[in-house]
Amino acid sequence: MSAIEKLPTEAIPDNGLLRFLTCGSVDDGKSTLIGRLLFDSKTILADTLHAIQRTSARRGLDIVDLSLLTDGLQAEREQGITIDVAYRYFTTGTRKYIIADAPGHEQYTRNMVTAASTADLAIILIDARKGVLTQTRRHSYLAHLVGIPHIVVAVNKMDLVDYSPATFARIRSDYLAFATALGITDVRFIPMSALNGDMIVDRGKRLDWYDGPTLLEILENVPALHGEHAEKFRFPVQYVCRPQDAANPELHDYRGFMGRVESGELAIGDAVTVLPSGRETRVKDIQILGESLPRTVAEQSVTILLEDEIDISRGDMIVKTGELPNIARQIDAMLCWLSESPLDPRRKYLLRHTTRDSKAMLASIAFRVDINSMEQQAAERLAMNDIARVSFKLAQPIFADPYAESRGTGAFIVIDESSNNTVAAGMIV
Repeated sequence: MSAIEKLPTEAIPDNGLLRFLTCGSVDDGKSTLIGRLLFDSKTILADTLHAIQRTSARRGLDIVDLSLLTDGLQAEREQGITIDVAYRYFTTGTRKYIIADAPGHEQYTRNMVTAASTADLAIILIDARKGVLTQTRRHSYLAHLVGIPHIVVAVNKMDLVDYSPATFARIRSDYLAFATALGITDVRFIPMSALNGDMIVDRGKRLDWYDGPTLLEILENVPALHGEHAEKFRFPVQYVCRPQDAANPELHDYRGFMGRVESGELAIGDAVTVLPSGRETRVKDIQILGESLPRTVAEQSVTILLEDEIDISRGDMIVKTGELPNIARQIDAMLCWLSESPLDPRRKYLLRHTTRDSKAMLASIAFRVDINSMEQQAAERLAMNDIARVSFKLAQPIFADPYAESRGTGAFIVIDESSNNTVAAGMIV
């Protein structure tokens, strides 16, 4: 009986949704790990399983090649797709998961940033034969940059080093030295064999010297992003709802403000402040599909009704009174340049922050990060995949928090108005 089958069937707790990222160098077993998680959690459809069994047999393999489950994305990358992250879904019955399968090559740095931007946890795979590589450091830096709070270092292919505890200890020591210097605090290490399934869902018998949790046990118990600490309420207004139904007197004076709660929570009767006007009022009602709710929490899409008539439009923000964000016309940020066309300091761009757009110009480039050595270098322009500390001047103010406090109101994208392409992603510092 597998570890999944041993889970209790009565009074099953709901641990919420966990988004996590898998990353690592080429041929480190990332695809096999994803396949193993899906296989052992019994979320592979029967026809899909039969297909990969037949393919494995045609290739002369004695076992099912679970890495074939991600072949579709690999084919897409070979066709030259620029930003494409594969998402896989599975559940254990106690928790739902979204896996972001990120590319590993250096030229796909932008893909890695895209995949990591919403992750609660990152699994960084290391080939036990090769140890900590430049690619390991690169992905760890990017995970730390985008604020992923939990890092799991999976030392894979332990079967190829005879499940050696000395090899695992050496890799753990090497990585800890690097992580400490980078400022990574929450990092856990697991020896495993994705091919054989050791320490992923089931413990196996070949790593009896390791007394820590399996990968699944860590995933089951790690807190989701919004559950780790109290957050300030942030509600960017996306749409003002005014029903045009003269025959319904209940809707005659209806004026609701629709959007997604980026962080925090709100209850009926709470005092709120509307930005940029600074007007204060109280919450009259909170609705989803016309049904009232006593409160709303992060990531819910709701309609908020206020007690007073206030001029509010798309791009404004509703916050709790006394929990105001920074109202800024100039921001400092870490920027990942995504476009094949380099950043032109003389051009105007469109900066999109939550639901608010503002014309923006580059004020300065403090430094560019050498992604291989982590050194800070002087720069006048940014090319594709460059990461740099920059300042932007804005024509219209935005209502922002540091990215370390709130991903929702600490992140933004930069748009080239001439092509309407997203050319950069930024994190406010």
